[in-house]
Amino acid sequence: MRAEKKYLIDEVSGHLKKSDYVILTNFTKINVADVAELRKRLAPEKAEFHVVKNSSFRVAAKAMGLPDMDKSLVGQTALVVGGKNPAGVAKVLKKFVEEKQKLEVKVGVLDKKLMNAADLSKLADLPSFDVLRSMLLGMLTMQGAAFVRVLDAKVKKEQPAVPAA
Repeated sequence: MRAEKKYLIDEVSGHLKKSDYVILTNFTKINVADVAELRKRLAPEKAEFHVVKNSSFRVAAKAMGLPDMDKSLVGQTALVVGGKNPAGVAKVLKKFVEEKQKLEVKVGVLDKKLMNAADLSKLADLPSFDVLRSMLLGMLTMQGAAFVRVLDAKVKKEQPAVPAA
């Protein structure tokens, strides 16, 4: 294998090792300013946008044991990786696609499971981790408060009535 080819494959492998997900996009219609804006939007999620060669990605993905994505490796391909919040990254991509109409989400892999564009859109519609945590905390608090009210009502019911003076 040529040194240049090995370098490109190693570079793609390095990108893939940054997270447990990868999202492939078609960037044919996007310009440099739009790419810079997308990268800026992805930065808070600690995600990165990289243009890759399909052949290099194919070899690196196979070496990492990712599902077969050969059908999606057609045309211009860029990948989005990094960060710990794939739902947040999917939200950023979905909003960018809706606003610009220039980027197309091809396919994604989350925890080594293949997801199509519709699945990634559903992932983007999920609430953020902070919202989910607050919902869970609210449910736990609500159950505890209801339990205390039941105990309090039981205690009040058992107390003898105080005659009016």
